Amino acid sequence: MGVSGSGKSTVGRLLADRLGVPFAEADDLHPAANRAKMAAGHPLDDRDRMPWLHALAGWLRQAEAAGGGVLACSALKRRYRDLFRRAAPDVWFLSLVLDEETADRRVAGRKGHFMPARLVGSQYRALEPLEPGEPGRTLDATAEPHALADEAAAALRPAPG
Repeated sequence: MGVSGSGKSTVGRLLADRLGVPFAEADDLHPAANRAKMAAGHPLDDRDRMPWLHALAGWLRQAEAAGGGVLACSALKRRYRDLFRRAAPDVWFLSLVLDEETADRRVAGRKGHFMPARLVGSQYRALEPLEPGEPGRTLDATAEPHALADEAAAALRPAPG
């Protein structure tokens, strides 16, 4: 989880490979209307997000039933993460954090993505960091993606013995 430009997709793919589970990119499941709204420079509101979040919760439910999966999703608000936990009680969140200037720069440098850099600020305003009691870990998204995936995989694997 994290804002655009935090490395969710890159780290998520690496983590899925390490765990031997399927990977899904939440952006791929956005309805066309959501993509068009963001591409036009307008942030999504909860009404826009709810059908998408329910679709993601369904993916998580199926992945959990099949033995696991990794979903790259912003999951900006606690209530979104609560929805995911109700669908898949064993869900675990990897929160990738970085400063807004770095996120802006990364998003501005992407080619062919519908999310314009000018919307990054709206994600920071909506972001609710992981709270005590939420299963997961928060990591610095400026670290090397392979190291982030290694640390997340180690956190998810049971300790030996």
